[in-house]
Amino acid sequence: MAKDLCIVTISLWDTIKVHFLTFIFGVWVISKMLAKWIWDPKSFFILQQRDNPPPCLVDSFLGQHKYIKLKGVKFHYVESGSKNHPLVLLLHGFPDCWLSWRHQIPVLSQHFRVVALDLKGFGDSDKPSSRKTYRIDMILEELKQLIISLGVSSCIVVGHDIGALLGWCLAHQYPEVVDKLVAVSCPHPNVYRSTLHTTSNYRWLNFVQLPYFPEVDALKEDVKIISEYHRHLPPNDTYLEAYKYAFCRKEDWTGPLNYFRNLIYIEVSENTSTIQVPVVLITGDRDKLVKLESIVKSTDYCEKFYVKIVDGARHFPHQENHNQFNEILLKYLVRKSVLHESIDRSSSKSIMNRMIGAVSSTVKYGNSVLDSVQKKTNGVVGSIPSISLLNYNNIYDKTDGS
Repeated sequence: MAKDLCIVTISLWDTIKVHFLTFIFGVWVISKMLAKWIWDPKSFFILQQRDNPPPCLVDSFLGQHKYIKLKGVKFHYVESGSKNHPLVLLLHGFPDCWLSWRHQIPVLSQHFRVVALDLKGFGDSDKPSSRKTYRIDMILEELKQLIISLGVSSCIVVGHDIGALLGWCLAHQYPEVVDKLVAVSCPHPNVYRSTLHTTSNYRWLNFVQLPYFPEVDALKEDVKIISEYHRHLPPNDTYLEAYKYAFCRKEDWTGPLNYFRNLIYIEVSENTSTIQVPVVLITGDRDKLVKLESIVKSTDYCEKFYVKIVDGARHFPHQENHNQFNEILLKYLVRKSVLHESIDRSSSKSIMNRMIGAVSSTVKYGNSVLDSVQKKTNGVVGSIPSISLLNYNNIYDKTDGS
């Protein structure tokens, strides 16, 4: 299929539904905003002055701060590791910046050339306000040009949240520039769209389709939304303050919100072939924004894949349990022959005794991979397609030994 048809616009009916729900939820949220403002205007408008960036945002302890201009847009990134090593491109999520990968950069840079990017609209990258500058085709073209500008023809892409969503699309649209894809806390774009109505932030996703008001709402109560997203960081934490500094102005929110304003209207064409490069899907076992079922369903779009669940983690597993997360990364990225490892059949005996959400092994069934399943699933297993039809003699543990 022609590349320009890989990412398509949703149907007219689906577009109308988005606009309708935007109006309904928009009225609801704005009404709550007004009520809160009338009740306690001082608290609503409180915003601490932040004029100087915290040292962790500008110091070079994690790598060199660099800039590159692509088609008139300046991109900021932090680079670490030898240029002779394979390139790993780290794409952060929302609301975040390059600092999201602070626990991964030192570890990965021992084996790779690591580039942690500030996506357009975030951090120290340019922040164009026009919604059309965040169209998916434009974003993907910029990411492709960035990879080429770094002197390589392809790289490993590791993305979280929005960054993972872009990684999925990049692997479909420009498969030649992606060697491996690691999607963290984010299902495939088509699964993302089809399960939006079941997520806890569904109202918010429709509300942000409105202009202006979502930016104002994000700044209320001293950028409270940052504290809500990054609950794994204690109050007054250095990194929490760094995030608040990065999002303390109205213009700091327009770009990030424009991603949601555009991505909700796109999907991958069903006629597009499955992703041929290896895909590792990682999620936290306590993530309330992403359901395990949607991660498993996303494997339908992959030819070779592994699903891993990080214990005790919510939406930011790479920060909340970075030790386990890093072990997963090193296993699937450093060991080049991981997809051709010998099978340890003896370890398959214990597979059905392990718990979904606290998995330390990955199960491969033919061309599919599911994390280990326990007997007590609280209804989760029932929602995993065809789990009862698995031939247990063909289930192998692929991670405990090789």
